[in-house]
Amino acid sequence: MPSSRPDEPFRKSRSGAPDGFFGVEAAGLRWLAAAGGVSVVEPLSVGAAEILLPYVRQRPPTPSDADAFGAALARTHRAGAPHHGSPPGGWSGDGFIATLALPHTPVALDGGWGRFYADLRLTPYVAALDAAGRRAVEAVCERLHDGDPALTGPPEPPARLHGDLWSGNVLWGDDGAVLVDPAAHGGHRETDLAMLALFGLPHLDRVLAAYDEAYPLAGGWRDRVALHQLHPLLVHATLFGGGYGTRATALARSLVP
Repeated sequence: MPSSRPDEPFRKSRSGAPDGFFGVEAAGLRWLAAAGGVSVVEPLSVGAAEILLPYVRQRPPTPSDADAFGAALARTHRAGAPHHGSPPGGWSGDGFIATLALPHTPVALDGGWGRFYADLRLTPYVAALDAAGRRAVEAVCERLHDGDPALTGPPEPPARLHGDLWSGNVLWGDDGAVLVDPAAHGGHRETDLAMLALFGLPHLDRVLAAYDEAYPLAGGWRDRVALHQLHPLLVHATLFGGGYGTRATALARSLVP
C-alpha cells in the first residue's frame, strides 16, 4: 500500500467504480477482522468512489513474523463462513477481485465446494482462453461436478477466506502481517494458501508449517495447490492476457488424467 505521506491515511479511489466496489471491500475487511486472527486494515471511511484506510509502515518480515502469520491465518480460517461461496458478513450480492466481478451465492450449492469452485470461480473466467484452454478447464469442472475426491481431497468446512491472498496484499508492519484488499468469501482454506505460493511470499515454508501446526491440513494438500491456483491464473489471463492463459491451460491439463 504505497503512500508519499507516511502515517497519513491511504486513499484508494476509482472514478466510475461499479456499485459496491468499495463497499464490499470494507465489508470483507470487517468480516476478516471479526475472526480475531490475522490483523487487517480497518476502513476509516467508505464511499461510492473511494475508501480511506490507515497507513501501514512496512519493514522486512522476520522468521518469527512468518510463524505468527501462519498461526493467525489458521484462526481466521477457523472462524468459518455460512457456506462455500457466501459473501462476507454484512454484505449481500457479488464482490470483486481486482477490477473483475466475483460471484457469490446467497445459499449453498448442491455439490459442495467442488460445484461452487467450478461454477463460480472457473467457468466465469474461461472466455480469456482459446478453445483448447476452455476444453481443458471444462474437463476440470466435470471432475469437480462429480465430486472426485482424488482431485478435491476430503470435505472441508467453509473457511473465512481473504480470497486474493497474494504477497502484495500481505503487508509487514511494526506488529507483523497486516492484510489489505480482500476478495473475502466463504471457501476452501487451501485456496488462500495456494495463492500465497503463486507469486511467492517471504518465509513461506515457515508460514505453512505454523499454519499446519495450528490447524492441520488434510493429507495430500500439496498435490491440490495447482487446483486452487487455477482460478487466480484465469483471473490474470482475463486481466492481462499473455502467458497467463497458456499457464492456466497447462495447469488445467495437468489436473485431468
